[in-house]
Amino acid sequence: MSALPAATAEVRKIDFRKYICHVCGLIYDEARGDADSGLAAGTRFEDIPEDWACPICGVGKADFEPYVPEPAVARSLRRTQTGVRGAHGARGAQRTSEGVIIVGAGRAGWAVAQALREADAQLPITVLSACNGDVYDKPMISVAVARGLAPDAMARESAAQAAARLNVRLRCGTQAVAIEPRMRRLRTTRGSLRYSHLVLAHGAESVLPPVLSAQQVWRINDLAAYQKLRTALQGGPQRLAIVGAGLVGCELANDLALAGHAITLLDTQPLPLAAQLPAAAGQRLLQAWQGLAIAFLGGVQVTAMTAGVANAPGPGARWRLQLADGRCIDADQVIAATGLRAPTRLARSAGLAFDSAAGGIAVDAQTDATSVPGIYALGDCVAVNGRASRYIEPIARQARGIAAAILGLPLPQAPGSSPVLRVKTSAMPITVTASGTGSATGPADWQTTQDDADTLCLQRLDAQGQTVARLVARQARTSP
Repeated sequence: MSALPAATAEVRKIDFRKYICHVCGLIYDEARGDADSGLAAGTRFEDIPEDWACPICGVGKADFEPYVPEPAVARSLRRTQTGVRGAHGARGAQRTSEGVIIVGAGRAGWAVAQALREADAQLPITVLSACNGDVYDKPMISVAVARGLAPDAMARESAAQAAARLNVRLRCGTQAVAIEPRMRRLRTTRGSLRYSHLVLAHGAESVLPPVLSAQQVWRINDLAAYQKLRTALQGGPQRLAIVGAGLVGCELANDLALAGHAITLLDTQPLPLAAQLPAAAGQRLLQAWQGLAIAFLGGVQVTAMTAGVANAPGPGARWRLQLADGRCIDADQVIAATGLRAPTRLARSAGLAFDSAAGGIAVDAQTDATSVPGIYALGDCVAVNGRASRYIEPIARQARGIAAAILGLPLPQAPGSSPVLRVKTSAMPITVTASGTGSATGPADWQTTQDDADTLCLQRLDAQGQTVARLVARQARTSP
């Protein structure tokens, strides 16, 4: 990235402005700058280098717009008064007393509530959450140490505050049990609810190999689990075994090593991120980790997990992982990062089409409608055109598409390329972008365009010799 500008101290605080990323909702405050990107407090938005990227979702500066902290209800009323009503008009044919029910209060669920409320100030909306529903940036979970984020300060807004701001009914601690499509009824652990439209935003759950027990390993898929892990790690360095060297596993390994813990990272593939990146990028990441306490064991299979033994090297270990080649790994804590799959219970109850290969509910690429009328889904729990959709970048567009389909508004344009893949390992951040209909991940032939001490650049070509994806990995200039 080009040289960063210095802050202008003379500018009065009252003149500072805010800009919002229309993809992920990150707000850039000129008064505060962005320490993660090296932007000092007071840095004007127009002075930010053009190659700067959103630290959450990776889109460019052009995807930010001025932010005015106007309540969503007021914004919706203003739009209604200027004629933005959609096909249902003032009569609101789709506005029944049941309204829209959103299952899940993660990024995806709140994004749908926001999109609906901005378009319709009166539509009844109910948000169900099995957890407390607080609003936070999930990608920050695996890089919190590198970003200097305290676990108890990672929530950007409480669920109650978000519900009040959007004028929605909130039901926390409520599990959705089954869907009855003919009756348009959702059964929950707190009774049954009728809906005019149902939106599934309940995310995905960790996939555990049979040899790992859910009661013995950590699965870091939400803020509550991460906060509990950080509490368990207080009191000094520990030995951690992370099973799975995909995106989450690698980011957690990098981040927890920065916190002083000794990491053993295991995977059945010979290199980290083998399913997402070409071999050259995985090899460079291993080189970048040489200054951290990360031991990578590739091409290994965990065959058993047992209680630790008193005569293990050093202090007695809590757990022992047995490998197929006869080796044993002793650890104080074991973290499973072995992939995600959408829960199937609600999908089965409603007869929704489910893409077993991708591990998600099959939805339309433009409207995110499922195979059953009146039911939509988005975020980690869906599959689009045979691919899981587990990135932050598409969520805002998916939410707008669902809101438009429910309210009869013009549909947003379908995506033209794969989402940007950002590997937020501070030792060597990696970005992969696709163009056109190209794919940024999966096995393919990659060509090297730059390979020096600091930077690795690769490009992926199609059969016609056109570039369909690019990869850029930059070594940290200082120790992570």
